[in-house]
Amino acid sequence: MELVKRTETTTPIERAWSTFDRLFEEMWRRPLSRWFRTPFLFETGDTEYLAWYPDADIEETDDGYILRMDLAGVHKNDIHISLENNVLTVRGERKREEGEDRTYHFAERCYGKFYRSFVLPSTVDNDSVTAEYQDGVLTVHIKKKEEAKPKAIEIK
Repeated sequence: MELVKRTETTTPIERAWSTFDRLFEEMWRRPLSRWFRTPFLFETGDTEYLAWYPDADIEETDDGYILRMDLAGVHKNDIHISLENNVLTVRGERKREEGEDRTYHFAERCYGKFYRSFVLPSTVDNDSVTAEYQDGVLTVHIKKKEEAKPKAIEIK
């Protein structure tokens, strides 16, 4: 199969608006620190970690919290997770394939190091954190301390 270059069927004004829409959408997906290359609180000051910013969700359950982070193309050994002073940090790197020179017709995927930190409530059990990585999604389970879990009260 041969890669065929797309031909433009839109006008220059339509292309300009399309580019503007894409940039505007991207602006709302990334924190301001990524746009201005300045770290916010709990982010590293090292700009090598600002290459890309993986998307993440944190879900609260009765038992704890579940962090899910999209890390497609990142090898499991290139992901590092730490929890210190209730700050959960995920660092890693998506490496570009090495080899002969390549000619790209379209390239949107980001490569390089990333860094995300999340401040957790004091009700988490720091010793219960577990992580798994499957199909490009990192899932971190963080349990709540027993006293923080909701309890049903029987009516007499």
